[in-house]
Amino acid sequence: MVGLITFNQSKNMATFISKEQFLQEHNKLSPSNLQATLAMLNRFREEKKPLMKDDNWCLDKLRIPFISWLTAMQEKQNKKGQLSRKKEIYRNYPETHYEG
Repeated sequence: MVGLITFNQSKNMATFISKEQFLQEHNKLSPSNLQATLAMLNRFREEKKPLMKDDNWCLDKLRIPFISWLTAMQEKQNKKGQLSRKKEIYRNYPETHYEG
């Protein structure tokens, strides 16, 4: 775990890690509802370009914004699912055949 330490307090400088290491550390520290995938990290990077100056990831700098983004994304998906369920109208008209 020596390579995964992300903040050097003696020098007060952030240490950068790879995207895969960021994912591993994030998932280790997070509950199941906030587990992430590489695809999610790629999408976060695309949507939050000002935070990402290069391919380096800093757990201390990016984890809180990533959790906020992930939570907002989950809320949007939940609202979208609720709206689509409200719009669905089921009409079950019985077929009636009169013989007579």
